[in-house]
Amino acid sequence: MTTSTSSESSAAAPLFDLQALVVAVRRRRRLWCSLALVGLLVGAAVAVLRPPPPSAVAKVLVAHQEDQPNDTGTLIRTDVELLRTTRIADKALQSLNSPEKPEDFMRDYQGTGLTNNLLQIEVTGDSDAQAVARAKALADAFVADHVRRMQEAAKAESKALADQRDRMRGELAQVNKEIGDRSPESDPKASASMESLFARRAELNSRIADFDQRAEEARTGTPKVIAGTQIVDAPRAVHHSMPIAVATSAAIGLVLGLVLGLASAAVGTVVADRPVLRRDIAANLGASVIAELPGRSGRRWQRRRTRATRERLTATLARTVRDCAEPVSLLELGCARSTSVIAMDLARALAADGPVVVVDGLPGPQLAGRRPKPGDPAVVGGERAETVPHQERRLGVGSVAPGTAWTDLQYLGTQTVLVVRAGHGSAAWLHTVARQLADQRIAVIGVVLIDPDHRDRTDGTLWDGLHTALRGRSERPAAQNGTGRRRRERLPVWAAGVPDNDQEAR
Repeated sequence: MTTSTSSESSAAAPLFDLQALVVAVRRRRRLWCSLALVGLLVGAAVAVLRPPPPSAVAKVLVAHQEDQPNDTGTLIRTDVELLRTTRIADKALQSLNSPEKPEDFMRDYQGTGLTNNLLQIEVTGDSDAQAVARAKALADAFVADHVRRMQEAAKAESKALADQRDRMRGELAQVNKEIGDRSPESDPKASASMESLFARRAELNSRIADFDQRAEEARTGTPKVIAGTQIVDAPRAVHHSMPIAVATSAAIGLVLGLVLGLASAAVGTVVADRPVLRRDIAANLGASVIAELPGRSGRRWQRRRTRATRERLTATLARTVRDCAEPVSLLELGCARSTSVIAMDLARALAADGPVVVVDGLPGPQLAGRRPKPGDPAVVGGERAETVPHQERRLGVGSVAPGTAWTDLQYLGTQTVLVVRAGHGSAAWLHTVARQLADQRIAVIGVVLIDPDHRDRTDGTLWDGLHTALRGRSERPAAQNGTGRRRRERLPVWAAGVPDNDQEAR
């Protein structure tokens, strides 16, 4: 039944949990907030340390002989590309008497087509005066080149039309010569030939007049183009505001840093696969979340709330441990300090019922290096766990972090409460912890979640276990009690598939 339920749950689980991703990214807000702050500072520093060079701007009205109302900007884009040619750059440098190469000068200016006939030229220089002079020379060179090209195009068109007209005139002279002084009434056949010659002469006269008119229009249109192409906005220096530049660069850096931070947090969350939600941690550990403890906070009212929550947690664990006949341990994952504090609070609460000894199995100095206070229970090392008298209650404290000696956990307690920091362990490691504890026949009473997400609304209870207050434990043979009967103790649900030697023997 358990295997079937687990299979159905796995099949129904979504491939991509957006809620878990959002929560995990929000918990890593220090990362993306830090990157956003770094981006803001870097942007502001770039604006201060590398201010924009002095620049000048000029606007040129460009008239085209082929202007059409429905033009999509092809002509002005052509003018922009013509502006960035070595021919115009060289003409501008010659007027400035500058030895600079045209290729180098082309990197210092750019053109922008504002409308179909308005071109804006932006030039940088070593100073405002140099930038203005460069812009003036470049605008003049462009206007002169444009006018020259329009004149050459008009002359070429006019010459072509004149050549056509002259050819027609020569043909007309030949027709007139054929007509001569003959009269069409002398011969009927000659009359028909004369009529075709007269018709041809009329056609040639019409075409000659048309070519004359088109040539005249070509010559007439050129002055309009020349007069229409001019500098409408004289070159002027562009003054940059340092506060505006700093604010703009800082805003851009802030946005880029924030986007980079969010992307890094999202990718890191997906790659690391570290559960944060209660339901995911409970499902991976195979044990219900029975209590929570928020993370440390520097705010006074939150410290009071955390203290009250820790007192309720101690009372809950004390009631749970009092009902256990076998030794109980607290095993931490990513929260050694919090676990040591919880263990000492729990030991003080249990000391009212009798002597309590805390067995320190933590790899760090959280318990061994602390200063004992009056009334604190005794703390012994893990190597002295077997020397604790049976009449004294033993409370073990250990770790299930990577590198744990799993076989030593039995000496801390045959039942345990896992103290896990949300988002610390990966899903694979949580499965490893559950499997190792099941192999060691250590029953998991429940999970205490440290630093849970305050917006987490998921349920951390496993509902596929027995109907008990603390979910996630099934029955297991334990030591005989005083009546001579073997008391049944619960095992984790995820350990239901582990073969029991006693059951197999029966």
